[in-house]
Amino acid sequence: MIYSTATVPINPDGETRLTAEQVWKGLELKARDARLFLPPGLCTRCDVIEESATHFVREATIGGKDLREIIVLEPGRKVTFFQATGPREGAIVNELFEDEAGELQLRFYCYLGLRDKAPGGAEEQAEQAQFDSEQGYKAALLSTLKRTRELLASGTL
Repeated sequence: MIYSTATVPINPDGETRLTAEQVWKGLELKARDARLFLPPGLCTRCDVIEESATHFVREATIGGKDLREIIVLEPGRKVTFFQATGPREGAIVNELFEDEAGELQLRFYCYLGLRDKAPGGAEEQAEQAQFDSEQGYKAALLSTLKRTRELLASGTL
């Protein structure tokens, strides 16, 4: 199994300050359309195909892989992506919270397996290393905040 986590401050020195509401709007927008937040060409399709009072379902093509995710929003707090189909199975969570000093933080964590691959095998180990690297989910959190600031500055958030 793959377990990874990363936490970043939302308002480091030198950055435009974001409120919890603004970050939440960015997270919800990202959940509904990943194309707006991922590097150009990485996500070529992202469609919400079903919506209910408790969750929505999106189908996407990310990195050339088709996937379906059941996405649960806990407003103002947490987005959970359950991997229904695609190369991975398990859950990915983005969580907005205040630390003990009252500073806003954004945390990512996941617990995943690779479908049809040996648990703990080479593919899973490579995926774990990627998630934990400087180009992994910590970078994804930082790029989400950067894009949220850009959308705010352009008046579209």
